[in-house]
Amino acid sequence: MMATNLDIDPSLLKEAVEVGGKKTKKAAVTEALQEYIQRRRQREILATFGSIDYDPSFDYKEQRKRL
Repeated sequence: MMATNLDIDPSLLKEAVEVGGKKTKKAAVTEALQEYIQRRRQREILATFGSIDYDPSFDYKEQRKRL
């Protein structure tokens, strides 16, 4: 871990702690960062939709039989 000094809006931080049901500011900020990262990664995945070619004749049920 590394110590970091941030100038965070106190009212936003207070609300994040309350809404998130967290006991500490650190827990609220950590969860917020995790959610931020997760959403950005989901955006990257969503950006691939429609860009991948597929074979409409592919029979996934037939592939399962081979296993």
